[in-house]
Amino acid sequence: MSFPSRRPRRLRQSPAVRRLVAQTSINPHQLILPAFVREGATENIAISSMPGVVQHSRDSLKAEAARAAEAGLGGIMLFGVPATRDAVGSGATDPEGILNLAITDVKAEVGDELLVMGDVCLDEFTDHGHCGVLAADGSVDNDATLAIYAEMAVAQARAGADVLGPSGMMDGQVGVIRAALDQAGFQDTLVMAYSAKYASAFYGPFREAVDSQLVGDRRTYQMDPANRREAVLEVELDLEEGADMVMVKPAMAYMDILADVAAISPVPVAAYQISGEFAMIEAAAANGWIDRKASILESVLGLRRAGADQVLTYWSLEIAQWLKEGTA
Repeated sequence: MSFPSRRPRRLRQSPAVRRLVAQTSINPHQLILPAFVREGATENIAISSMPGVVQHSRDSLKAEAARAAEAGLGGIMLFGVPATRDAVGSGATDPEGILNLAITDVKAEVGDELLVMGDVCLDEFTDHGHCGVLAADGSVDNDATLAIYAEMAVAQARAGADVLGPSGMMDGQVGVIRAALDQAGFQDTLVMAYSAKYASAFYGPFREAVDSQLVGDRRTYQMDPANRREAVLEVELDLEEGADMVMVKPAMAYMDILADVAAISPVPVAAYQISGEFAMIEAAAANGWIDRKASILESVLGLRRAGADQVLTYWSLEIAQWLKEGTA
């Protein structure tokens, strides 16, 4: 008499066995914390669609960065919320703009204990909410935007950023930024390219977080959610232009893309677990429909399993604490 093999089940029989044979893990140094800083804020401002996430004041951001460094996180990605905006996003290149000031603040606070990362995009700074400047016909002017991105990148590097994250999906952005950094003497500043960034419905809470002025959509420059192979092309172009790391955004609905990119990329691959993904789990957990902690950990573990070397997630500090406690 023959019996089916019990080998798979033997390898699942206890927590100790499962730990021993686990093929994927989460570690604090693989996590990057996105954080928002609001110009003029004197205290934290809650973001209603992202429970537990806030717009920081400059002082509270420094404290948050110190916690991130103490927790052993890999980095903190900063987004600025300016008090005023204009058609060309002047606050993005102003050395006294909120994002550049925040980068300097955080770098002074954490030194080399935590990588300080800056978002290189104009959407937070323009009065129309697009990621670039507009041409006379209302379309986004790719080449005019590149010139501003170059200036913005150098401003962030001068402010102290270790890593720059160009997220606007302009053609040629990585090459222009890399050339500008090198010319300005910042050859060691890293570029984490948002290479496969899709025009997703899941960005809604983020737009509240940065007080976005966008009317309409960004489908003419962000990727079509219907397209898979195109992501590999975008990654290859960014690699040719000198990207040190590449990213897939969003993450959870694009794990096929993440796996494709991880399979071909010679550089580290990041995945951004975005605001809408965060908000869905928080809302379902608040209603008692899912186990919050287990769902958070499973969602991030899934991104690691799909190929993410780094995960940007708003739960970074909480996950790091669970790992420290041994309760993850």
